[in-house]
Amino acid sequence: MNPLPGYFMAMPSFNKKFEILLVLQIAVFAAMFTQAEDAPRVARPTVVKINLSEMIQPVSAKYVLRGIRHANEIKAAAILIELSTPGGLEKSLREMVQGMIKSKVPVIVHVSPSGSRAASAGFFLLLAADVAVMAPGTNSGAAHPVLLGGKKISDVMEAKILNDSAAYIRSIASKRGRNVELAEKGVRESRSYTEKEALEGNLIDAIASSTEEILKKFDGKMIRRFNDDLTKLHIAGARIEPYSMTQREYFLSKIVEPNIAFLLAALGAVGLYIEFTHPGLILPGVAGSISLVLALFAFNLLPINGAGVLLLILALGLMVLEAQIASYGILAIGGVISMIIGALILIDSPWPGAQIHLSTALGVALPMGIITAILLRVVLAAHRRKSVTGNSGMINALGITQTKLNPQGTVLMRGEIWKARSQVNIPRGTSVRVVSLSGLALVVEPVENSNEGA
Repeated sequence: MNPLPGYFMAMPSFNKKFEILLVLQIAVFAAMFTQAEDAPRVARPTVVKINLSEMIQPVSAKYVLRGIRHANEIKAAAILIELSTPGGLEKSLREMVQGMIKSKVPVIVHVSPSGSRAASAGFFLLLAADVAVMAPGTNSGAAHPVLLGGKKISDVMEAKILNDSAAYIRSIASKRGRNVELAEKGVRESRSYTEKEALEGNLIDAIASSTEEILKKFDGKMIRRFNDDLTKLHIAGARIEPYSMTQREYFLSKIVEPNIAFLLAALGAVGLYIEFTHPGLILPGVAGSISLVLALFAFNLLPINGAGVLLLILALGLMVLEAQIASYGILAIGGVISMIIGALILIDSPWPGAQIHLSTALGVALPMGIITAILLRVVLAAHRRKSVTGNSGMINALGITQTKLNPQGTVLMRGEIWKARSQVNIPRGTSVRVVSLSGLALVVEPVENSNEGA
């Protein structure tokens, strides 16, 4: 038998096996290629970054809470609050701490950049964070409670407020595993700590100068949340999503700045004064009213000193009186000094940067003093000017004889014809000057310069 035909008969079976192997190999390569292609598409973790670089008050608190809520909605890997604040209101502080504690997303607080501080209420925020970090050259502490408006209270009430704040900081520090003793000293003794002192005293978790450094330091670290749950951070190479204030929040937060609030109050007072003294201008009254309302909104959120308010009112009163009473500058100078001192003590706060600057006080008081001086000059000039009405207003007035004065006749004076007489004969058409009045008649004399006339 010829073997060749049998060989060809076996070929179909061999080809079928080869095709199956080829298909399997292609499928394996396709799967490998798909995995390689999908690998770069793995979603990067997101860190929501909130910038709190102002006083802690209702506007900034609302902004931070909204940022925390947003991070939870998008299931971010972490929230990073970049903090630099002189302190703020206790109610707003507690709202923010509650928001941080309730957040399902871990919160990292970073006192930054270098040269910043987390004073007073900021100290509470730093210790309440899941991860507390300070940049080189920063400080935190000085958290002794301060009453708004510098109110004087009894020793018992002051002790109650102090003990309440101390207990609050102890509970936060204890739950976060931080140094309770140093935290309490920050409240009771207004102690302030540098970043190195805070790290060595177990008040913070690390010192880092940048966001990138924080992400590298804490990626893969296990942290204990406020409810004692353990969470592992996955933040290496995270995408930083800045969360900004709305235009409305930004506008209101700037108004609360003490120097801006003082300028608004000054502009409001000037605008209303102009409107009251010159009714019908409308614009100064409208602008002044708006400025004054915005200033009152800001002052409602600031610790106002009553003595400062009284000095500012006194300053405005002295300047108004100077414009109406000629005191030769005494009232104006007193008003300027009163306004400067009143502005400097208006904000009763120990927080650094939470007072009105001397440059702002001078920038408002001096221009208002100059305006008052100008008005004073106008008043004095009016006092020195001779009366232009009544009998005295006719003395030295010039006219032209309408008839010959021999010794009586008529003269044209200020568009009117008057009876006149003279001690000498004066021809018609001669320029004359009034020297006195005799009843309803003018006593005149000829002027030497013939170019003078009515």
